[in-house]
Amino acid sequence: MTVGQLLTWQWQGYARYHRNTTNLLLHVVAVPLFIVANVLLIVAVVKVSLGLLALAVLGIVVSVIVQGRGHKLERVPPEPFTGPANVLGRLFFEQWVTFPRFVLSGGWSRNLAHSRK
Repeated sequence: MTVGQLLTWQWQGYARYHRNTTNLLLHVVAVPLFIVANVLLIVAVVKVSLGLLALAVLGIVVSVIVQGRGHKLERVPPEPFTGPANVLGRLFFEQWVTFPRFVLSGGWSRNLAHSRK
């Protein structure tokens, strides 16, 4: 699957897999944590800092765990991963592209409003 195909596939089902109030609220905190941790990872490598590297890895791991717990609350579970490359691609592009797109397009707030009815 190409990056473009992955992004299209991810976007098509995104709203369906993100409807639970708690999951939506967890994502709005965990995704920025993932992004900040990614930037910190780059800084850690550039500065050759093991402390920053550990902090970055911890942030990424916590973010992924929190989102995984949130997904367990959904009525429709996410599609299973098909391999290591699929795991990395889906996680990376969900955080950097698909979730921000979901928020900016109004999908997050629409699903949050519907989840509270």
